Amino acid sequence: MRLRALVAQVIVLGVVFCVVFCGTPAVPALAEEPPAETVQTTPEPEKLEAGLVSDEDGARAIVELAVPAQAEQVAGEARLLPETDVVLQPQDTSFIVVQGTGESLAELAKDPRVVSIRRDRTYSPSSLASGLTLVGADRAHAEGADGRGTTIAIVDTGIDAAHPALGGKVVRQACFSVVDEGVRSLCPNGQESDTSERAADAAAPACLDGQVNLCEHGTHVAGIAHAVAPGADIVALQVFSRVDDCGAGEPCVTAYESSLLLALEYLTRLKDTVPGLVAVNMSLGGGLYGASCDGEPEVQEMRGRLGALLAKGVATVAAAGNEGSPGAGVPGCLSGAVTVGATDDADRVPDWSNHGSVLDLFAPGVDVDSSVPGGRTEIYSGTSMSTPHVTGALAVLAQRAAETGADASAGALTGRLTAAGRPIVYDGVAVPRLDLYGALTGAAPSPGVTQNPGDPGDPGPGDPGDSDVPEEPGDDPSPEPGTPPVGPTQAPVPIPLPTVTVTVTVTADPVDPPAVAAPVRPTMCVRGTSKKTLSAAKWAAEFGTGKGTLTDATLRCYLGMVGKASRVFPELGGASTPAAARRVLKPAKRTKRTVFESELLAAWLNWASGSVNLTARVNETTSVGDALTTAEVRRLRGSFPSASASLLGRHVNARRT
Repeated sequence: MRLRALVAQVIVLGVVFCVVFCGTPAVPALAEEPPAETVQTTPEPEKLEAGLVSDEDGARAIVELAVPAQAEQVAGEARLLPETDVVLQPQDTSFIVVQGTGESLAELAKDPRVVSIRRDRTYSPSSLASGLTLVGADRAHAEGADGRGTTIAIVDTGIDAAHPALGGKVVRQACFSVVDEGVRSLCPNGQESDTSERAADAAAPACLDGQVNLCEHGTHVAGIAHAVAPGADIVALQVFSRVDDCGAGEPCVTAYESSLLLALEYLTRLKDTVPGLVAVNMSLGGGLYGASCDGEPEVQEMRGRLGALLAKGVATVAAAGNEGSPGAGVPGCLSGAVTVGATDDADRVPDWSNHGSVLDLFAPGVDVDSSVPGGRTEIYSGTSMSTPHVTGALAVLAQRAAETGADASAGALTGRLTAAGRPIVYDGVAVPRLDLYGALTGAAPSPGVTQNPGDPGDPGPGDPGDSDVPEEPGDDPSPEPGTPPVGPTQAPVPIPLPTVTVTVTVTADPVDPPAVAAPVRPTMCVRGTSKKTLSAAKWAAEFGTGKGTLTDATLRCYLGMVGKASRVFPELGGASTPAAARRVLKPAKRTKRTVFESELLAAWLNWASGSVNLTARVNETTSVGDALTTAEVRRLRGSFPSASASLLGRHVNARRT
């Protein structure tokens, strides 16, 4: 089941679009949902993504074509449509990007040369020594296995190639970054693409906001991959764009799907001239799906790009995401990706790591000290940090396979890693934790460990209690030394998988810092730990000026998570800011539509606050996630049945966990 929009089409860039199942006990069954109203709707064109046709304000959309040669003609036709502009027309690709109203996009979908039209969604970045020892990288290095002769690609926020920790191994750079209203390219040339020598420079002017570097995520990720495979060359790709106002006037970075597609096409071509390219690291994500998303129509182009790389022997390694949910965002939910969750040095799964059958591996992702621009290092946590451990491990295995004549296909290398990993049984699903040295030597896996969300020592979100309002996100303490691995750790808050709503960097040191100066850590956005739900009216009060108990930053955090999990908000519901959310939660006029949207937004906010989990039951046959999925599908089809609104209001927003 897809999470970003608990409907058939999110990274989210996610989390990510999330449907988070946190493993809390099922609540007693409630009354059956009243029969749904029958609403006659006009089916949308199959080629047009659900919801786009009703978007009167206009949307940025990817128009996929049957063949690249048709792009010029279709672009010309699009420019003739009312209120439509072609904002990106890459050469030799099978898509263009247009900005247009739902009516114009529906008209364009009638063109037989058009295969599909879908939103150009945004994706986010997910957020050493002990980890290297844990996975056996130090022993591999001692035996000469360090990835030499191979190449890995880091698709992220660019890299500080001159950082001493990277050892001069960045050999090639490219940038694909959007230019749009309120959105700036992060390419040094200010354009939408750049393949110059420093095209992915993480110190490009647009990456800097005063003393803050918005692009340090990629350097941190690259430093981890290099630590595991110090002999491998690195190709750096910048795919993010700068959004100047992500709330309260603060900038942030986000990646558009069109930029990711161009980057993956670039790497597919690069493999022809760089045969040593063995793995692509994507510590980013969009949406959230509880199982494989291979069949979802909105991810088919991404799936095709990953498949093209895999056919050439290149594995794509993706972060699962930091929503604490069973599942992963795009591209991690695709079977063509190697999807990675996080563990700590005691093989405990932190409560924020995504998990479940979609994952291929766990790897260290808690308190990882790695490089950031300017020659510094920072300690971050997140599945973003776990992913490059696996990318580096694939490079090391590829080197050894080339030396011994063993099968060096991407599938064979990944199979060795999964076969050798220590089984971590979490929430009833066994996923191996990376053991590079075991994969090199063919050793039997270490004995497995079993953990469950909510085990003693980690109450986790959604546990019963007496708090009347959602708790705010914050830094959870690290586990006490020597704590046995019997439950998920309350690890440091993960750095986000960069998001449109969260700045993922820290304050850089001033040019001439005083002796006592220290980097300022940002507040990270994670699901809350509230113990009671709020009604739509109470949420409206929280969003009222000076009337609520939650900070504006917390409310923006929750709205950002809703924007990743839901397909309705903020794309159709207009709830991207606290003021807009309040108008949805407390509409000036109560109609079937406004009541429906009010209860739907409140339900998502209760999920973001941690007070309700999507696996909880609303009746004997329906979970909270099912109810949200059904409501979202109906809203996207222009239907607002009062039965669904009543179900959300009575059995989700008025429930007590």
